Amino acid sequence: MEVIELTKALISCQSVTPKNDGVLDLLEKELSNIGFDCKRYLFSDSDTPDVDNLFAKIGNGTPHICFGGHTDVVPVGDINAWSCDPFNATEKDGKVYGRGASDMKSAIAAFVCAVKDYINNNELKGTISLLITNDEEGPAINGTKKVLEEIYSNGEKIDSCIVGEPTCPSKLGEMVKIGRRGSFTAKISITGKQGHVAYPQWTLNPIDSLTKILNNIISLELDKGTEDFPPSNVEIVKINSSDGASNVVPQSAEGTFNIRYNIKHSKESLMKTIDTIISEQVKNTDYVSNVEYNNSAEPFLTKQGNFTEIIKSSSDEITGLSAELTTTGGTSDARFFKDYCEVAEFGLIGETAHQIDEHVKLKDCLLYTSPSPRDRTRSRMPSSA
Repeated sequence: MEVIELTKALISCQSVTPKNDGVLDLLEKELSNIGFDCKRYLFSDSDTPDVDNLFAKIGNGTPHICFGGHTDVVPVGDINAWSCDPFNATEKDGKVYGRGASDMKSAIAAFVCAVKDYINNNELKGTISLLITNDEEGPAINGTKKVLEEIYSNGEKIDSCIVGEPTCPSKLGEMVKIGRRGSFTAKISITGKQGHVAYPQWTLNPIDSLTKILNNIISLELDKGTEDFPPSNVEIVKINSSDGASNVVPQSAEGTFNIRYNIKHSKESLMKTIDTIISEQVKNTDYVSNVEYNNSAEPFLTKQGNFTEIIKSSSDEITGLSAELTTTGGTSDARFFKDYCEVAEFGLIGETAHQIDEHVKLKDCLLYTSPSPRDRTRSRMPSSA
């Protein structure tokens, strides 16, 4: 299949996390026809769904260039709000509409077609692989992380990885991600004493203590950013109490917040800061506090060099723009690759990702698949940039 046809075929698979719906079978068939050796990895873990993954490889030796991606998509939301069937891959007005069009089935289709073109027109020196998971939009427990652990335990080694997340805000070629901030979540629980709101002298309202703690936390100026990273930020995402009645002071209250943090901080330093704020607020009181921490991603930065220069310069030549090397945005599976190899993210436009009427421009799909005109780039790595 060519890139548009393959993009539409992938979109037609209703692969809402962790459902596969044949999407990896489709990819495996396409890659096998090119000559890839394909292996599937089904992983399980407690309290999470089983997830199917695909690792496909062609060639031998170094350099080993890997394309990383995910075929799972988020739910469609209100299907009646869509102008077309989100899983019918509707082509109109120079765009392909459907869930996953932007994030990131079009990039995967481009990976496959770009590699096919490269192999058909060049002698392959080294190794090309694709690591595709169906667990990026969900818990991300049985996906990329476990595949990397498995293949490395069997002697595999990747030199460089390009993750095809939709990195460009509005124009193809605007942005390459060379790092990401970390993601740190905390859930604070405060226990007081339940009672009637008309008799506050006999109660101990946990919401009073919790709100003071949360106000102190969101008032923190963690940093002003660095040369490579934007400032760290704190956002409260949930507050709830143990009783919904309007005439009852609740027994307990919980507040959850997330910190997106740069390399000026660590999981340990953030825990120490939060613990201090909580202890200062509840000391010499009858409140009981508890906090649960989840550090789902560490911040990372890929050092600028030959690898990042090839991606940027290839993109610049093809698109006519000057790609910015940034660390903005949320987390991605690049956080797993960075423990094994140098990694950067470069994909299509992410403006409509996860939205109603998600779409990708046909011309961008074709442009993203185009080989770089420079012989030196073509001889050193496959280019989907």
